[in-house]
Amino acid sequence: MDLRARGWWLLCAAAALVACACGDPASKSRSCSEVRQIYGAKGFSLSDVPQAEISGEHLRICPQGYTCCTSEMEENLANRSRTELETALRDSSRALQATLATQLHGIDGHFQSLLNESERALQEAFPDAFGGLYTQNARAFRDLYAELRLYYRGANLHLEETLAEFWARLLERLFRQLHPQLLLPDDYLDCLGKQAEALRPFGESPRELRLRATRAFVAARSFVQGLGVASDVVRKVAQVPLGPECSRAVMKLVYCAHCLGVPGARPCPDYCRNVLKGCLANQADLDAEWRNLLDSMVLVTDKFWGPSGAESVIGSVHMWLAEAINALQDNKDTLTAKVIQGCGNPRVNPQGPGPEEKRRRGKLTLQEQPPTGTLQKLVSEAKAQLRDIQDFWISLPGTLCGEKMAMSSASDDRCWNGMAKGRYLPEVMGDGLANQINNPEVEVDITKPDMTIRQQIMQLKIMTNRLRGAYSGSDVDFQDASEGPGPDGDDGSGSGSGGGCPDVICGRRVSKKSSSSRTPLTHALPGLSEREGQKTSAAGRPQPRALLLLLLLLLVLAAARPRWR
Repeated sequence: MDLRARGWWLLCAAAALVACACGDPASKSRSCSEVRQIYGAKGFSLSDVPQAEISGEHLRICPQGYTCCTSEMEENLANRSRTELETALRDSSRALQATLATQLHGIDGHFQSLLNESERALQEAFPDAFGGLYTQNARAFRDLYAELRLYYRGANLHLEETLAEFWARLLERLFRQLHPQLLLPDDYLDCLGKQAEALRPFGESPRELRLRATRAFVAARSFVQGLGVASDVVRKVAQVPLGPECSRAVMKLVYCAHCLGVPGARPCPDYCRNVLKGCLANQADLDAEWRNLLDSMVLVTDKFWGPSGAESVIGSVHMWLAEAINALQDNKDTLTAKVIQGCGNPRVNPQGPGPEEKRRRGKLTLQEQPPTGTLQKLVSEAKAQLRDIQDFWISLPGTLCGEKMAMSSASDDRCWNGMAKGRYLPEVMGDGLANQINNPEVEVDITKPDMTIRQQIMQLKIMTNRLRGAYSGSDVDFQDASEGPGPDGDDGSGSGSGGGCPDVICGRRVSKKSSSSRTPLTHALPGLSEREGQKTSAAGRPQPRALLLLLLLLLVLAAARPRWR
């Protein structure tokens, strides 16, 4: 080919390249019909949706390639994605609350029915067996059961003091009824009360009831309270709003693929997990104390069984009361002699009946009812449920990705990685706030934990402490204000909840990462098609016209170069 022919060929090629470079890109843009359909299905007006793709320099969240989204569409979809995630979180929380409420209703109802049946048995058996000794003091017995219910429901009562006051009042009234021929003024009854502990007028029943009832009621109410606290923590955490950085990341995860013309691309699994691990970093810090609470609840159920267990004792309160009155009647004469020896001879009541009159009624013997197996079944179901929800907080990102975010089944070239269709390469972050310092999807300030969640972590610790006390038989019901969250959100207790962060990290502020600083290579492998390549940020690649003009210049220079023979 001579020089002239080669020059003409180069000029023709250059003209073709110039025509291509100067052509109208909109004439070859893809239709936005599919995006219009999806956008309209969500209740938005279609008047804002372009018919064909437009340049995306106006986008503030999605990559700035050719797009079917205007600024208003992007804002609307961002708000919708945040609302959808918040709804999904509330749905998951409500499901967990429902599970806890079911267990609470069943076990709480059973314990209350045991106490109600005990009181009913007392009301049926005591009048015939004890006559006036019961009927004239029926209110004292009703008050005792009322106070036991209040204590079980969490009232600020000291159970041992409540029982001691009951026995003291009952002794004064019964002693007066057993000795109607005597005048017993208040100071004489005060003397009687001071000697009661040494005299043991009711035998061993008060002591046995005190020891067993304290352990039984503490175990029962702490377990039920634990279910209530767990449900309350879930409810309050569900109300924590999502931060602005999370909202941006969720929009990019869910709807930016629609804006860039690949609505069929589902989020890559690891990409989705990183977004939600960043969004729910504070929630994941509940994990350690949540597990401690559930483990302590399972442990305290050991105190429900056996002769001193909650089921046996709560349902048998009336039996201890019957044995106490029996003992008082059996020991009447011996008791009276000792009281007179310690407090002196009381005056005779001239209007009272004679001492020879028999005041004693029949002796009451009650048989303990065998367990029905209801509580055992309820506790078995509750323990299984508690095991199932142990990892609720750290499994929440994966659960939401799988059930609510239409996540892709595999990480391959066909899933959405936040920039284009292609594999997602960054590693998945760990759980909790401290592990999000290098999260590539959500900018998380690990030095600012959420205070609402820190407060709930403290509530979990307090309830766990109460349950552990109940397991050892003590009633722990206090909160040390010095252990509350500090101004920086640290719970200050030293018992790791996974909620803090190392001093070397928390001692400095995390530098803000610009979302535009990431290159497509972070997410996608090389070899994207020309169409997919247009979806990347305009700032991250050379413009097509500049490439064509550069190629044209090289061709002209080649044509002008002399041929060497």
